[in-house]
Amino acid sequence: MDAKTVLRVADECQTFLGSGLDGDWGSGIPGMEWTVAQVVAHISDTLLWYATDFAAGERELSTMDLRVRPDSSPADLAATVGVFATVVARVVQGSPAGARGWHPYGMADASGFAGMACDEMLMHTYDAALGLGLPFTPPAELSAATLRRLFPWAPRDGDPWQTLLWANGRADLPGRPRQSDWRWHCAPLEEWDGVAP
Repeated sequence: MDAKTVLRVADECQTFLGSGLDGDWGSGIPGMEWTVAQVVAHISDTLLWYATDFAAGERELSTMDLRVRPDSSPADLAATVGVFATVVARVVQGSPAGARGWHPYGMADASGFAGMACDEMLMHTYDAALGLGLPFTPPAELSAATLRRLFPWAPRDGDPWQTLLWANGRADLPGRPRQSDWRWHCAPLEEWDGVAP
């Protein structure tokens, strides 16, 4: 998982969001308390958090409130996703080898932050799609890359997008329990202990 993948995912998500600009961004999302506008603003919030967390290094640095205004226009909210994904990509690309950054789920490396950025964009664009009543299915290779990086315990024999939705607790997967207390593995993959959390 790398900066180029972050930018590819951002392009897919921003293009999709751009196709729904005429929809009702004030509508609620089934199963969530957020509106479409709020969830898209949250995508950008998380992207900026990840960039600053990685740049800050191995301790949590909470000196600033980072928040995108959800009352911005849909076009600006969609554009902000692309802008902040570019920030994450540049921080990831410019990081020294072996750099780590704080995250509640572990000390993430560059590929971990890239993976989390991709997962946030994919999952919350899916949420926005539900609120807009539009279908969203990203390219299989982007779903598979995100799945392999953050959820190494997930099955690999099915559709990667459906499996990624399952890993994030958003869909059922035949023969497997629905995920409720899911989490990522954002530390380097070689540090995974081989057990599903």
